[in-house]
Amino acid sequence: MFLRGNPDKTEPAFDARPLKTKEIARFGEGTPLPWLDRHALACVDASGDLRDVLKSTALAITLFCACTGPAMAYAPDETPIVIGRSTLLESKVLGQLRRINVHTPADYATSGKTYPVLFLLDGGEREDFPHIAGLAQLGELSWTYREMIVVGIEGIDRRHDLTHPSTVAQEQADFPTLGGSAAYRRFLSEELKPWVAARYRTNGESAIMGESLAGLFVIETLLKQPTLFDAYIAASPSLWWSDQALARGAPADIARWPALGSRKLYLTIGDEGSTMQEGVDKVMAAIGAAKPAGLTLVYDPMPHEQHSTIYHPAALKAFRTVWPGPRPD
Repeated sequence: MFLRGNPDKTEPAFDARPLKTKEIARFGEGTPLPWLDRHALACVDASGDLRDVLKSTALAITLFCACTGPAMAYAPDETPIVIGRSTLLESKVLGQLRRINVHTPADYATSGKTYPVLFLLDGGEREDFPHIAGLAQLGELSWTYREMIVVGIEGIDRRHDLTHPSTVAQEQADFPTLGGSAAYRRFLSEELKPWVAARYRTNGESAIMGESLAGLFVIETLLKQPTLFDAYIAASPSLWWSDQALARGAPADIARWPALGSRKLYLTIGDEGSTMQEGVDKVMAAIGAAKPAGLTLVYDPMPHEQHSTIYHPAALKAFRTVWPGPRPD
């Protein structure tokens, strides 16, 4: 991992360390590269140095460099709408470059304030970053929940990163790269969280959010490492995974919890039913039986929502619940 100094944290600095094409290749053979990386390869100079390309990533979601093709051209009277910034972070834990997308409040550069941080799984530009960053901006306008920094981690192989090992033969056959959640959690804990704290004005509060397999990871992180984040937001978590092994093991995990301090869990599920609902019910029963001190639990099922529609309304309700603003109505 690399950091670049930024003492006053008024404007996040971008690391200008030379990045060689062989490092881009570490995403893995056959793995689709994020948009910038595919197009950035055309910008590499004779030495293979992508330094200037990385500097250009300050436009984040629009993600273009000087040599972008006609698809990214703008008319003279047009400018891109910028909702965040994007950069590449080298992870020694994962042995990969990971794209990190960040949304800050509109007045971040001048406010001098510190903010809580939402770590968003599946946080790529073609994943959940745009609509969750939009909800963060809505909080800035409505004051119904607090302003926040959104840190989106773009997915590469979510079936690897977000799942624990499975004992189910069919899952092993269907998802041969499964089982990387422990390493991914180390990446968040040992590399990404310190990187964000060094680069942005944070207030020490953090939350992690995800849906489906990302929701499974959120619940696993709460059960295995409950003090890593202050708040956990899980929408329709895939607790059917590995024959509901995580849910079935929840009582034992909770029994091993240290003193929690103050933690929050916002959990919701749509109309999925079946083993997904059974897994959620098992986790709820385990928490209810243990009554862990310091954990505020909000279980908010949404039976009128489907797996494909639940995330956005769930995220809005979660923000109002986990980080209520000065005008919560």
